[in-house]
Amino acid sequence: MKKWRSRVTTDGLDRAPHRAFMRAMGLDDEALAKPMVGVVSMKGEQTPCNMTHDFQVEAAKTGIAEAGGTPREFSTISVSDGISMNHEGMKFSLLSRELIADSIEAVVHGLAYDALIGFGGCDKTLPGVMMGMIRCNVPSIFIYGGSALPGRFEGKALTVLDSYEAVGGFMTGEIDEATLEGIERNCLPTIGACAGQFTANTMGMVSEAMGLTMPNVSMIPGVYAERARVARQAGRLVMQMLQRGGPLPREIVTPKALENGAAIVAATGGSTNAALHLPALANEAGISFTIDDVGKVFARTPLIGNLRPGGKYTAKDVYDIGGTAVVIRALVESGHIDGGCLTITGRTIAEEYGSANAPDGEIIFSTKTPMMPDGGVAVLKGNLCPDGAVIKVAGLKKLVFEGTARVFEDEEECVDAVRNRKYSAGDVLVIRNEGPVGGPGMREMLGVTALIYGQGMGEKVALITDGRFSGATRGMCIGYVSPESFIGGPLALVHDGDRIRIDAAERRMDLLIDDKEFAQRRQAWKPRPPRHRAGALAKYARLVGQAPGGAVTHDGAADWPWFD
Repeated sequence: MKKWRSRVTTDGLDRAPHRAFMRAMGLDDEALAKPMVGVVSMKGEQTPCNMTHDFQVEAAKTGIAEAGGTPREFSTISVSDGISMNHEGMKFSLLSRELIADSIEAVVHGLAYDALIGFGGCDKTLPGVMMGMIRCNVPSIFIYGGSALPGRFEGKALTVLDSYEAVGGFMTGEIDEATLEGIERNCLPTIGACAGQFTANTMGMVSEAMGLTMPNVSMIPGVYAERARVARQAGRLVMQMLQRGGPLPREIVTPKALENGAAIVAATGGSTNAALHLPALANEAGISFTIDDVGKVFARTPLIGNLRPGGKYTAKDVYDIGGTAVVIRALVESGHIDGGCLTITGRTIAEEYGSANAPDGEIIFSTKTPMMPDGGVAVLKGNLCPDGAVIKVAGLKKLVFEGTARVFEDEEECVDAVRNRKYSAGDVLVIRNEGPVGGPGMREMLGVTALIYGQGMGEKVALITDGRFSGATRGMCIGYVSPESFIGGPLALVHDGDRIRIDAAERRMDLLIDDKEFAQRRQAWKPRPPRHRAGALAKYARLVGQAPGGAVTHDGAADWPWFD
């Protein structure tokens, strides 16, 4: 009989106190003799994204018990990107990804659990859970909790992005207050994550393309009972994985699997945040996979998903035509996804997705007739971003923009200017000191980008930042500029009135000054004092790396004894 890791807590005379604690939780001799399987989620009241977890967690625990395991439920944190948007609280969003992974590591290793099922919902919870799985490297299954159903108002389908942009529309007089309120009350009619191809749905698809989750699960709406069936199956499957010793997360997460994850982001016009999360997942597996590697995949992958915010449709629409499987099958057949990569089932991507529906030609296009020949997301280089920057090109009418810099030292300065409409067509709004160290925490800029779009200025101006963008951001918006300004990156050297050229077609972004001027500005630059000297943000700023490597806080891969 295999000696489970959890035996270190249950076997032997000197483990009588340990068993006493477990008996106090209602476990009997039979339960103590079985493998201990952790089930982690963020169910609670921080965000609607995670409120779908409750019934799914119970179903997963049932499946584990049916298959001979003892489920051990625990929870971790979640910071709602929506509620923390456009204020200081957003600094905790990316930090929460690390806290989630750290907390999973602490519980799984601290209590010697044998296997893990992890649920994600709000944006950073998905990569956070997957990072924790890869770090612990026990038999593991990731499950995305599912998106909300789209809303409807005045005959138009809505997502929460419509409420952000409606604020700008009200400011310009395009809509009245009653319309703004109608959109607010109707854009998010159920619990679940945002319905568009924003970060949550993007990373849900990534989990499938990488083989870390149940096949074709990510686009099932969060309120559908079908999710209980899938979660119950996952409980049984994780026990099978435990019995046969795998496949383990680090056997699944390979360079090719990471490329598959990047491909599905590009193919669906997904969130720019994926360019940050994929290198972070790679780090946990001990693999070097940077923003440059992500960019190479983006550049060779066609855009076939007509999904919001760049397109028309939502996760529910993808579900109705056959789910993520439609996208994966199309990309496997065209060679843009490696079908030979392993999944949690022990079967390959090609085996699991080979019988999926063909693209419908409206929501998901064929790779032979794509919406764009290369991906909906691009990585830029140039003298303003020598280590890289990211832009979502899906839905853009023009790929080239040259304009005059308006420099803001933080997000609040820019928001104030936009609210008061103190900017003009042709401006390049530069928001700096919002990087992983300088923020700290790389705040998302959806608040300001949505205001700009709502004011009808979406592609009349550009916005550049060393902070991040929400997956819902659209327009000529470039984020993740590296190296960041706070540590002396070129963004720190931009002056009001400078000319900046963005050429997404050529994958370049440049500050149009000569080398001599560049050198003089660099010589004159002085670092700013840190914004936080104590607390979690101060610790994060001391540890965090730059965006190209995933803005991670430790060097992977972590080792841990198996008690063999």
